[in-house]
Amino acid sequence: MTKVAVLGAGSWGTALANTMAENNVVVNIWSHRADQVDEINQHHQNDHYLPGATLSENLLAVADMQVAVADADVVLMVVPTKAIRSVGTQLAEVLQNLDQQVILAHATKGLEQGTHLRISQMIEEVVPSQNYSSLAVISGPSHAEDVIKGDLTAVSIGGTDEAATAVLQEALASENFRPYTNHDLLGSELGGALKNIIALGSGMLVGLGYGVNAQAALLTRGLVEMRAVGQKMGAQPETFLGLAGIGDLIVTGMSPNSRNYRAGFAMGQGQSLNQVQEEMGMVIEGVNTVKAVYEYQQAHQLDLPITTALYQVLYEGAQIEEQIKLLMTRPLKAED
Repeated sequence: MTKVAVLGAGSWGTALANTMAENNVVVNIWSHRADQVDEINQHHQNDHYLPGATLSENLLAVADMQVAVADADVVLMVVPTKAIRSVGTQLAEVLQNLDQQVILAHATKGLEQGTHLRISQMIEEVVPSQNYSSLAVISGPSHAEDVIKGDLTAVSIGGTDEAATAVLQEALASENFRPYTNHDLLGSELGGALKNIIALGSGMLVGLGYGVNAQAALLTRGLVEMRAVGQKMGAQPETFLGLAGIGDLIVTGMSPNSRNYRAGFAMGQGQSLNQVQEEMGMVIEGVNTVKAVYEYQQAHQLDLPITTALYQVLYEGAQIEEQIKLLMTRPLKAED
């Protein structure tokens, strides 16, 4: 029987761990917070992240990473981008102490600021290759709040090792949760990261009072920017037409369950970025990703007008309405 260790007990880590636990997979979920561990084990809840949800009694929370990882076949990292290196470094020490090799996967959607590295590249820099047999990513249209309620969900597991992605696929598959696999780890990671940028903009439009015409235009042209960055980095263009691309873009760019959409909506309503971040109390991955992709665009001469507009709003203090006008009055061109 497959044993999985999930590192990170936020909303998405908890939802994925619970999905597998309901499938009678042996799952340990690791958290560095003792109170959260007690809440999951004693009350079968994680109320801060998934209020009102009842978790499977099969799900065991653990505060000691070595205990969580011991004898695991799969280690799934689900922590914010900024925590990948620190958690990965801790995991490397644990795996070396245990003299253990695992299938290593993650479900984090972001790019590292400054380096522009994807999550798997960050992991590769801190976890020795002898401690894992392959790397994979879980991506696609999948809000934790809906997954935990049993809403019908389909995701894509990207990775070059078919046997490894099949293990994850079997662990997650149920009547409500359908995982597909693909061979494009790079494109799957980029789709999950880049759509957060467009979701911020979509929320801003709705917060300002614009309708579905504006949203549809932004999402469609946003997909063009996602594909352009992906192709520049070496991803397969067709990946952006699947669950990890357009699928994730639709759900993140149109649902109030998306923290990126909610952050953009609040800014469209007049709140500052600092106010939004303080009130939400959760990482808004798109804010950091905007900066990373803007820097990448500058270095590689890409034309990403939506990303540029959002960078101006988030980091240069520009007014949202002003940036919308600039986008709509750019020189006319053919659709690409």
